[in-house]
Amino acid sequence: MGIPLVKKEYDAVVVGSGPNGLAAAILLQQSGLSVLLVEAKPEIGGGLRTEELTLPGFLHDVCSAIHPMAAQSPYFSSLPLANHGLEYIYSPIAAAHPFDDGTAAFLYPSIEQTASQFGKDEKAYRNLMEPLVKIWPSIAADVLAPLHIPKHPINMAQFGLPAITSAMYLANQHFQTREARGLWAGMAAHSIQPLTNLTTSAIGLVLMIAGLTKGWPLPKGGSKQIAKALSSYFLSLGGKIETNFTVSHLNQLPSSHAVLFDITPRQLLKIAGHTFSNIYKWQLEKYRYGLGVYKIDWALDGPVPYTAQACSKASTVHLGNSLEEIAYSEQQTWEGKYPEKPYILMAQQSMFDPTRAPEGKHTAWGYCHVPHGSTVSRVEAIESQIERFAPGFRERILARHTMDTAAMESHNANYVGGDINGGVIDLGQLFTRPALRYSPYRTSAKGLYICSSSTPPGGGVHGMCGFHAAKRVLKDIFNK
Repeated sequence: MGIPLVKKEYDAVVVGSGPNGLAAAILLQQSGLSVLLVEAKPEIGGGLRTEELTLPGFLHDVCSAIHPMAAQSPYFSSLPLANHGLEYIYSPIAAAHPFDDGTAAFLYPSIEQTASQFGKDEKAYRNLMEPLVKIWPSIAADVLAPLHIPKHPINMAQFGLPAITSAMYLANQHFQTREARGLWAGMAAHSIQPLTNLTTSAIGLVLMIAGLTKGWPLPKGGSKQIAKALSSYFLSLGGKIETNFTVSHLNQLPSSHAVLFDITPRQLLKIAGHTFSNIYKWQLEKYRYGLGVYKIDWALDGPVPYTAQACSKASTVHLGNSLEEIAYSEQQTWEGKYPEKPYILMAQQSMFDPTRAPEGKHTAWGYCHVPHGSTVSRVEAIESQIERFAPGFRERILARHTMDTAAMESHNANYVGGDINGGVIDLGQLFTRPALRYSPYRTSAKGLYICSSSTPPGGGVHGMCGFHAAKRVLKDIFNK
């Protein structure tokens, strides 16, 4: 038996209500603790927000849109979120990748159907993906976790060996056809860094596996519905939420045994830096943020008129043509340049969720990567790239809403310089985010923890950063 804890106003306070803050708060509340969740904005959710950004009746996801990782999340999957209003919609095709000749490659729900498009790469695709899909249930929780000894080390090694490679290396080792290489490039470019960087294959493989197992769903009514369901469940457990609560100093918070911050190192230093050791402060100051995004939401008079019409059956469309073109675009952006033909990540939620737009009308959501902190308009480049694969797209635009990196950071302070991943997820920061420590969630100050996407396993709406941070708090402070 340890020494009884002194009575505090709350057992734990969580600062920030993104998916990781919500996950941490829920797990702590599930464990019998009293938890307060505070949020600077009027609404909870972080990147999980949906608003009428263009015209009345058009609902746009402000940040995150399609949610393969929410469906894959071992923790979110364990929660009764459907009982709290969350309904996922699945498009017939997870992702589409059109080419200049009017054809396209697709990520279907099955390996067989996906592989059948690839001609002489059919066998290579199956040889790569079938073993990984088979072992995925046994390693998912270990992949979405900090560095540790996995429960199934052989299976983990089977995934880890290809995952640690660069996306370009994996493509050259396995694929010859334009279709397989192009589809793969679109997946790997979600890593928001050059495709020649080590570990870019990890992002591509996880997203590919997600499409082949649990799909790439969108929440009915918008991404805010995930946050609403999570907060509703948290409140049902007895948790407390306060919005419009901006934290700039620790003394603003009520007394507690633990504080968990769903924020990135830059904000953490401002709030609590004076309590940290010199080496920990130095490590946080050296933390690297990555590329930003330039995002556009459109209100449309009709569906996006793709030349490859089957693209309309996919919730997500990657625009970039060949692997080589996408790799060039991402490399140029990494070097601070603005490629004429950027890689575009598009979502078309209203094709599958009629609540998103007035009858007969549609929404579209899309972004390209840009240099960190860029405020250069990319409207022309983005819309030209869409028009390339969907001639007549511009004629269907009723209104548009744009967000450069400054607007992204203003909306969500965790998007430093427009970086939606909470920091570069390269080999140097994959396991050591935000600092090289025995536990990445502990700060150097007793009782203070970080639970944002700046900790493993990184960006994405999966809540696993918050889950693992809360597990560490339960062990460290409450002997649970």
